[in-house]
Parts: sequence; C-alpha cells; structure tokens
Amino acid sequence: MNPHILPAVREMKDLEKLMKTDYQKCVLLDAHIGHLQGIMDLLAQKQMKTYIHVDLTRGVAHDEYGCEYIIQKFKPSGIVSTKPKVIKKAKSLKVATILRIFVIDSHALNRSIALIKQVQPDYVEVLPGVANKVISIINQETQTPVIAGGLIDQESEVEAAISSGAEYVTTSNKSLW
Repeated sequence: MNPHILPAVREMKDLEKLMKTDYQKCVLLDAHIGHLQGIMDLLAQKQMKTYIHVDLTRGVAHDEYGCEYIIQKFKPSGIVSTKPKVIKKAKSLKVATILRIFVIDSHALNRSIALIKQVQPDYVEVLPGVANKVISIINQETQTPVIAGGLIDQESEVEAAISSGAEYVTTSNKSLW
C-alpha cells in the first residue's frame, strides 16, 4: 500500500479490489444514486473515509442542492467537485472538500489560483497530473505528431515534452522564443 495513493473507484470491480486492500480512504467516481447507499454501507464496514464526486454522481443534480442531499443522506467524509458553489455548500455542512481543476494553459492556471483563494477547499485535485505521459501515449497510439502546449515556461519543460515524443512545443513565454 502506497500512502500517497487515493484510490478512485469507477465501477463495482474497482470496489471489490479496494475492499481487499489496506487503504483507508477513497474517492467514488461515476456512482449511481440508487447504488450509493449499498456502496457506502460496504465501505463503512472497513471504516473507509469516502469522498463522493458530486459532479459524477448520476441521478442527482450536480449543484449545491444535490451536494446537500448527498452529504445528509450518505454521510461521506468529503466531496469532490469542479463547482465553487458545491464546495462552499459542503464546507458549510462541515465535510472535507476537494476542488478539482483542469489546468490546460497559463490562463486556466491563473483563473484556478484565484478560484482556490476564493473558495478555500481543503484539497485541490489538479488535472492533468502527467502531461508527458499523455504525449507519449497519444504519439504511440495514434502515430499523429503531437504539439505540447500549456504551462510550458522553462527550457527543461520543453526538453521533457520533446523527449516524450512531442514534435513541437507552443508557449506564450517570450523568453523561450
């Protein structure tokens, strides 16, 4: 067991595997509202701290009211959302919050930083976690030339993208031009 891993459960076979591990925390992705009680009961048997991804829970609105319902009905340790209103609602209900952000370029990064400061979640999940890996996979799987872009502002990042298989790198950082 790696203490730096937070298992993300997407389907029932993932849940079965998780139950055989020593992990004490997890994130539920893509859960159906009709299955949530059974899943939460099962995880409670292992005293598993569970974070429910509100935006990906099917059968309930992905807004602050849906969040409130999930928290009151299923009593998760926390929630995950990309929506500031959902994070604020969860904080008001005293559960842990994970704000999920997608950082694709420097503009998105600056907007995300402002949002994090405003909303003050307990954690921030940053996606993508590993762009160089994605470059390599896309290059291998599609044989289409890859151009890496977004958040590249150091020569070492240019080199890393190229060594991962990118043919070009786009950057707005003039010092790299």
